[in-house]
Amino acid sequence: MTTSVSIIGAGLGGLTLARILHLHGIPATVYEAEDSAGVRTQGGQLDLHEEDGQLALEMAGLTAEYRAIIHRGGGARRVVDEGGRVVVDRPDDGSLTRPETLRGDIRRILLASLPPGTVRWGRKFVSATPVGNGRHQLSFADGSTAVSDVLVGADGVWSRVRALVSDARPVYSGMSYVDTCLHDVDTAHPRVARLVGNGALYALVPGKGFLAHREAGDVVHTYVVLHRPIEWFDAIDFTDVPAAKARVAAEFDGWAPELLALITDGESAPVLRSIHQLPDDHRWDRVPGVTLLGDAAHATVPGGDGANLAMLDGAELGMAIAAHPDDVEQALADHESRMFPRSRRAAAAAHRTVDFVFGADAPAGVVSLFSADDRASA
Repeated sequence: MTTSVSIIGAGLGGLTLARILHLHGIPATVYEAEDSAGVRTQGGQLDLHEEDGQLALEMAGLTAEYRAIIHRGGGARRVVDEGGRVVVDRPDDGSLTRPETLRGDIRRILLASLPPGTVRWGRKFVSATPVGNGRHQLSFADGSTAVSDVLVGADGVWSRVRALVSDARPVYSGMSYVDTCLHDVDTAHPRVARLVGNGALYALVPGKGFLAHREAGDVVHTYVVLHRPIEWFDAIDFTDVPAAKARVAAEFDGWAPELLALITDGESAPVLRSIHQLPDDHRWDRVPGVTLLGDAAHATVPGGDGANLAMLDGAELGMAIAAHPDDVEQALADHESRMFPRSRRAAAAAHRTVDFVFGADAPAGVVSLFSADDRASA
């Protein structure tokens, strides 16, 4: 196959696709807006599932590299009430079905598996113009251009490639995360370190709560979850760090000091992550030479499957192209026919998960889930 694949976005899904294509001798170029791999941290820990994220890495020949970066012990789970009292405490059982790993480390092993020059850094994609036979001229913010034989949008929720196949636009889901980090926690924040423990901490009431993770490097990474209108967050000036912390912490007035410290004592500024979603059944008619994967195709509320699905999308698309080297349109059609029903099911499941975790009975759902796991392992 002499046809090359242009991938917009060097996230986990796009890089998995590039790796699979490389294994099958198919040329691919990844265009990424960021200037380098280390320009920012890549978010917190992910639990890759055996049936999708881990399967994608197996297809990519990277299982050994993945197992070398797993956060051993990070699978512990603890639920506390507003006063910081432990309700459920579940240790890591050593299972590799859904182990915790830093997103940045997964990205690193994917990048290391690609030939030099595969990723073109500092190329912010602006638009694509059809030039016939499924090919497109790509324009980038730095003024450069390229021509794609096959174009894949792996550029996330706010994908610019999506406009080539769909008029759908993400809408606010009604929930947002405020992302905070505490460093050197055992020494600088010992009470928080003891409360969080070795793995994940859940402190929830209906519509809001804390999801915190102990990460490698003596870090506690917290997502403060709030179901509020987007206008509520717009009224907070997150550049005024003390005021922003105080405003978010005020939503948890009366909660344990160790929980409030997850917001107020972080060394870095809190980061707002408003959750936007596409329709659960988002799909499009086949457009020659173009497809999407990951959040570009099926962004939804956080249900634990986002990165896993993006990686499986990338792996399966790569395998489809390798299986049909002389009929790319068939490959893209096969990819979409598998992705559409899978992403629809995952979106429905994600909504159920959010309702289960943050619904009117919170934290009863999470408590019952972890208590059942404890009984099953007894």
